[in-house]
Amino acid sequence: MRRTEQHRTRQARQARQARRRVRGALVAVTVTAGLLLTACGGGDDGGSGKRSGTEARQDNGFPAPAPAAPTGPPGTAGGPTGRYEDGRGDTGDELRESAPPPAGHLSTFALDVDTASYGYARRTLEDGRRPDPSTVRPEEFINSFRQDYERPDGNGFTVTVDGARTEEEGWRFVRVGLATRAAEDRRPPAALTFVIDVSGSMAEPGRLDLAKQSLSVMTDRLRDDDAVALVTFSDEARTVLPMTRLGDHRGRVHEAIGTLEPTDSTNLGAGVTAGYRTAVEGLRQGATNRVVLLSDALANTGETDADAILRRIGDARRAHGITLFGVGVGSDYGDALMERLADKGDGHTTYVSNAADARELFCDELPRHIDLTARDAKAQVAFDPETVERFRLVGYDNRRVADEDFRDDRVDGGETGPGHTVTALYAVRVRPGATGHVATATVRWLDPGTRVPHERSARVGAAALTQPLWTGTTARTGLQVTALAAYFADALCRPGTDWSPLPGAPSLPDLADRATRLASATESAPIHRLAETMDRAAALGYGDPPSDGTAER
Repeated sequence: MRRTEQHRTRQARQARQARRRVRGALVAVTVTAGLLLTACGGGDDGGSGKRSGTEARQDNGFPAPAPAAPTGPPGTAGGPTGRYEDGRGDTGDELRESAPPPAGHLSTFALDVDTASYGYARRTLEDGRRPDPSTVRPEEFINSFRQDYERPDGNGFTVTVDGARTEEEGWRFVRVGLATRAAEDRRPPAALTFVIDVSGSMAEPGRLDLAKQSLSVMTDRLRDDDAVALVTFSDEARTVLPMTRLGDHRGRVHEAIGTLEPTDSTNLGAGVTAGYRTAVEGLRQGATNRVVLLSDALANTGETDADAILRRIGDARRAHGITLFGVGVGSDYGDALMERLADKGDGHTTYVSNAADARELFCDELPRHIDLTARDAKAQVAFDPETVERFRLVGYDNRRVADEDFRDDRVDGGETGPGHTVTALYAVRVRPGATGHVATATVRWLDPGTRVPHERSARVGAAALTQPLWTGTTARTGLQVTALAAYFADALCRPGTDWSPLPGAPSLPDLADRATRLASATESAPIHRLAETMDRAAALGYGDPPSDGTAER
């Protein structure tokens, strides 16, 4: 009897799927007939590109092509049950109806809000040393500067697409901006497990002493319903303080912080493993559970391979959704290890070099950005082959995702919280006389609670990319600081063997002058620090870019 019922259930499910395929085919026929009747009449009006929420579709600039079958996690069915909305973009042209782009005209990557590469480069240059090109990740330079993109009301993202003309003929910058909702005081309680490196190398001024000062101030800033645990590691790891609700117990936390002293070697693997074990033991339902690793990441004892360390904590990450936030310190810093741990550990990294950086991070940013607004977020940009000859994504080299995996929600993406902005910059070679649609950007993410997928898209046309990069208008939109950060990272990458310069790159002194002028015009302290850092790099002999460089995908 049970086998018969299962057979009937399977037949019914197959019938429902067949009916959905038929409905899909009828819709496709209807849309095609409409296109034949209206020709280009269904295009945008050339204004802001704002459109109301709607189901996913492939009209007016082909958002990322729909998958052949749902690929989401069990219970969500990927695309069909997800929510799809159009975002906001400046089209600049009436857009023609278009088929999905051919192979080679898609760019797909996991979102990344890391900023450690820029912070560590600043520290290295302040010390009078050249950054190792392998530690320069342009997207982290770009994302170190928050942008004033429109923000959504709830979880998820807004999408903004704009750009400008570079000083090299035929080349444009296309910027894709994503923003989460603004950070608020109202948030779920937090359960934070701090994993603190107390190895001998942390005795250097600006390492453990900085951490202790910052953690003490942060303890007083957190709410009564937040909880904190402390794990330390040198040659071994130990739990100094189990998960402790703050309330009337802040004194216990301060006492535990006061006991931290540097000693012995760096068994980072043991520290991360013990940290996750402590986080699971103190797991709080309904709270944001996170491990915060503070280290110079100079692992020299025990397990030193990031993938092996991640395998040890894989069950805790998958079963409980505990994310990893890496905070780097020190003039010598294991950048590659920390960056891989955070990227593959569903988290992100930053770097602090002085008391001001640490205070801002631990006392202001971390308490406000504890919550998650999106999991496994990925972006896909579709370029129109009729207007685009070639393109190049600036950075995101180790965050690339296969184009066909964009809607496969089993493929890892990036995690974001409130108050975040993510910027991706493309160098785009447009065809001579090109008009109409240039690119459509789509972001896909999973709701952090239900894991239901959502999408949002925006697009840009050729006419919106004709304004010169260095005009006042682009300064107001933040596009100039995006270009400055990208060009600066590009200059620091030049010693690499596979380097090819971005189009229209100014000399480094000229770049520093532009940054100084922009800092004065915007009264921006972060841009002023960028200009100072550029001056330090120029003093170390970074030369002008080659005059015959090209920028290709």
